[in-house]
Parts: sequence; C-alpha cells; structure tokens
Amino acid sequence: MRKLILKMSISIDGFVGGPNGEIDWLLKSLDEGTTAWLLDTLWKAGVHIMGSRTFYDMASFWPYSTEPVAAPMNEIPKVVFSKKGLGGYLNQRLTTRAYKDATLLRTADGSKHSSVISPAAGTWQDAQVATGDLATEIMLLKQEPGNDILAHGGASFAQSLTALGIVDEYQLLIHPVALGTGLTLFSALPKPLHLKLVNSQTFNSGAVAHIYREA
Repeated sequence: MRKLILKMSISIDGFVGGPNGEIDWLLKSLDEGTTAWLLDTLWKAGVHIMGSRTFYDMASFWPYSTEPVAAPMNEIPKVVFSKKGLGGYLNQRLTTRAYKDATLLRTADGSKHSSVISPAAGTWQDAQVATGDLATEIMLLKQEPGNDILAHGGASFAQSLTALGIVDEYQLLIHPVALGTGLTLFSALPKPLHLKLVNSQTFNSGAVAHIYREA
C-alpha cells in the first residue's frame, strides 16, 4: 500500500500562509538547494493531490511556467478533491492570493512564464475529480499501484488530512521567517499528534527540510 505524504512550507512559528493566504514570505527563501529538494520530492510522487482552490491556482500557473519545478508539476497525474466538481475551471477566475503572490514574485526575480501552454498541461485538464468522502477516497488511492501520493496545501485541505489521521509522512520545509499570525496546519487536530523526525536537511537560505512520521 502506498503512503500519503503531505508536503508543506511552514514558517518557524507554525504558519503555512498569512492571514489572507499570503505566500510571498516562503518564495523569498528558496534557493538552489531547496529547489533541488523540491524537485526530488515531486518527481518521486505517483500522483499529486490537492483541494479545488489550490488546483485552480496551480492549473493557472504551472502550465505556463518555465521553472524546473514546472516539469513534475505538469507531467505527474493529479487528483483534485471537490464535493461540487470542477465545471470548466479553465474559463473561471477562481485563483487566490497565493497565485497572485507567486506570479508577482516570479516576475520580480526574473523567472519567466511562457505565453504558450506546456504540452504536459493535459494532466491538469484531465485531472481525476474525487467528490466522495475524503478518508474513503484517500484509502482507495493508497490501494492503487504506483509511487506514493503527494498532497499539496491549501491550509484547509491540509488541515482536513491531518485531522483525519491519514497522513503517513509529513515533509515540512521550514522557512526562516516568523509571521506572527496566519493559517495553521495542525489547528484541526482532535488530539495531540506525536511524530518522530526521520530526516533533516539544512539549506544555505536558512530553510530546513524536516521529514516526520508518526511516533
């Protein structure tokens, strides 16, 4: 049975986004080392899963990106969790503050977006939509063959996964910034979650990647 891995960027005081979902703080501490770590993590996945709001953001961003991370994000199959389905997301303007932050910061640091959509963007258009009970849908995905399942936030989707106790491994990229307030990862836990650190890697930017499993 394959694992469910939750990959999240998080501030040193435990927030995964600003009060309005801002992510400008996390992009500022990405460097070659963190990018290499992210690429390795992404390419190991058999499928990327996410909630609908994150899906809208990523489907509007990655098919047009020329960054190295765009390749695994575009090429690996997706499953999006949405009770209402998607209904022609490409024609809707449903992106969030996170999408705006990513676009503005990438432009500012010289990263490029293409006006031509990637040939691999079909994985977004053909994404599987899961509309059933979250725990049941995840269990079905775990029973399928292939590499592990990699979950991406939004905060609310990540909170739902942690609250259900169905995450097998947490891959947290801890950024050297304190936000003071914002969106949390573990606020929906019904009881304390005890974890063991199985790997740690420090990067020149000051970010640290911690990998945890249940103790």
